[in-house]
Amino acid sequence: MTEIPEHLRKRAEEARAKAAGAKEETPASTESDTSTTSAEASSGDEKIPAHLLDRGKAAADQPASPPPSEPGIGTGPDGNTQRLLAVVKSGSIQDTKATPVDKVHVWPHLLVIEFLAALGITLFTLLFSIFVNAPLLELADFNKTPNPSKAPWYFLGLQELLTMFHPMVAGVTIPGMGLILLVMAPYIDKNPSKKPEDRKFAISLMTVHLMFWAVLVMIGSFFRGPGFNFVFPWDAGLFFEL
Repeated sequence: MTEIPEHLRKRAEEARAKAAGAKEETPASTESDTSTTSAEASSGDEKIPAHLLDRGKAAADQPASPPPSEPGIGTGPDGNTQRLLAVVKSGSIQDTKATPVDKVHVWPHLLVIEFLAALGITLFTLLFSIFVNAPLLELADFNKTPNPSKAPWYFLGLQELLTMFHPMVAGVTIPGMGLILLVMAPYIDKNPSKKPEDRKFAISLMTVHLMFWAVLVMIGSFFRGPGFNFVFPWDAGLFFEL
């Protein structure tokens, strides 16, 4: 049962007593005084509802509170009854979330992606073989060397270097320096960040390497004709086979 604090109950009783005294002193024929008294009484009653006042009086008329030995009920220093509403378990109010870890499992995350990539490449190869005619050439004849004689496209960059430098420089020195730079790149640039703006050295090195090799391959593929001489494809045609 809800109990009304003592100070609120006393304030309500004083307001009622004041209203009752004003009614006894004021003549019944004066309308203005009657309206003022009723307004004061109503203002005092509006602060606390009547059913709460009645409940508080009923609680005050009851005998003293039960002894503190009864579980869940105790008496405070001023004689007020203390009631135990709930028992809250000890612990943090906010839930502590686990620290995110930059790791993924091989299965299914990595293997599913690799499997889908393998399916895509297989489908592309199948469609390419259907629509592009790329038959095998006849057996090589050392008495009939084709002109121009070109290496596969992935070696055309190296063949292009042979037209510009000595074979020792073009075949060993320059490719060796490129491979050494690529191997040493992780040890030179130790920045753990994955953002492009923080990996300028590594990105610049790889970009220059790819552009350099791509330009050499395109020159050897489309701008070299008979005798591996420099030609323009729009004048002499293409001397390149897949």
